[in-house]
Amino acid sequence: MAWPIIKGTAVLKALNDEDEGKALLYAAEILKKGGLVAFPTETVYGLGGDALNPDTVQNIYKVKQRPPDNPLIIHVAGMDQAARLVEEVPPEAFLLAENFWPGPLTMVLPKKNLVPDITTAGLSSAAIRVPAHPLARKLIRAAEIPLAAPSANLSGRPSPTTAEHVLDDLAGRIEAVLDGGSCSVGVESTVISLLSGTPALLRPGGITLEMLEDVLKQEVLDLTAERKGEVIKGAPPSPGMKYRHYAPRVPLYLVVGDYPAQRKQLVALTESFLMQGRKVALLLSLESAGICSAPVLRVLGSRNKPEQIAKRLFAILREMDFLDIDVIVVEGFDEKGMGRAVMNRLRKAAAEIINN
Repeated sequence: MAWPIIKGTAVLKALNDEDEGKALLYAAEILKKGGLVAFPTETVYGLGGDALNPDTVQNIYKVKQRPPDNPLIIHVAGMDQAARLVEEVPPEAFLLAENFWPGPLTMVLPKKNLVPDITTAGLSSAAIRVPAHPLARKLIRAAEIPLAAPSANLSGRPSPTTAEHVLDDLAGRIEAVLDGGSCSVGVESTVISLLSGTPALLRPGGITLEMLEDVLKQEVLDLTAERKGEVIKGAPPSPGMKYRHYAPRVPLYLVVGDYPAQRKQLVALTESFLMQGRKVALLLSLESAGICSAPVLRVLGSRNKPEQIAKRLFAILREMDFLDIDVIVVEGFDEKGMGRAVMNRLRKAAAEIINN
């Protein structure tokens, strides 16, 4: 079958079972030969390559322009494959896997020597997950290798939630993208470290802190960088902890704080930029959509449904790069449940955070 080619990158879109089988075979052969294939997960699209091949992993860093001290997450098809990559699987890992795998949860565990140091940025631990998207697991099984797969975008850009987003950044840089439609979660996986006696949250995502504690029946330490206010030296234990991410082309101003006062600050900041002659894009909740006007207004979703906001966030941030605007003003949200993941991404995308 002849697949569409965009700047040298094959676009593998399966419209039926027969096409899907051919697409998976095509993609798997690329991966087995050390090439790179972007593929869908329930969180964002991943840039996949053989996690056990140092040359392939080096190419992932090169293609993404990713700092070499930012470790990669390894995607596997199930716990049996995960267990072959780590020294031990603690009881907490089996419990979390039983409840959340396949799904948007990454576990950090002590790695075996067969996992190259370049995959883990020199760390003695590996970050591993089982994606929920059926195409992702089918691809891993077809390739018969664990896949190192950071988000399939240029480093620092908003993560891709469609194949089109991948092509915007990586067309001509990778061999193929497996098109599985839009991602259902929209932000990257939760990362939890199980390296010590107390589990620790390293990155918030689709599995919330509250969900983790409910299953584990114990406190999970929140070590997300913005809460600690610390500067991380050397390789961070998880992706998404050290570097600025998700930033659109123009400056993004994030307004946080008490909701009634926050609305007044949103209006004041927007009007100030407009008076300066700047073209403003205003990103608001459904509840705040009518508070003021701007040349561009996008509704992220309801404040009461942060999972809705998470699903739309990266697509809207990417849209901003194609609009004639000078500045983006964004409403902040409650940092609980899925809102913790939304605010983690917005804080990292922001040029400035304004607290009313």
